[in-house]
Amino acid sequence: MPSVSLLATLVATVAGFVLGAVWYGPVFGKAWMAENRFTEEQLKQNFNPAKTYGTTFVLAFLAAYVFGMFLGANPGLGYAIGWGFLVGVCWIAASFATNYLFEGRSVRLWIINGGYFVVQFTLFGVAFGLLG
Repeated sequence: MPSVSLLATLVATVAGFVLGAVWYGPVFGKAWMAENRFTEEQLKQNFNPAKTYGTTFVLAFLAAYVFGMFLGANPGLGYAIGWGFLVGVCWIAASFATNYLFEGRSVRLWIINGGYFVVQFTLFGVAFGLLG
């Protein structure tokens, strides 16, 4: 079993969580809602914060942990940041683009959602580069 720093995993998870609050809040929240044709009222209906944030935290932790497995022990800062950026762009954002093309979703929404994961995995790289 590969050795993965639990501290780096936790820091990466929290960094992604904070990023999400800012990204989908004051930075792109209104644009994201407009692109999805959501209203604040719709988003509040049947919203269970414990379930949503708890599940999101577990999924982010899992993603960070597996990213740490991919990087290996003590990857070095530049290496980890570079791979975080590439994973975000080439694996996640590119995969979103494929779906968005078939679903007829906007480029603007792809930039918002894909961009979040590019920054998130770059932050994962920072955490593992410094603490891994």
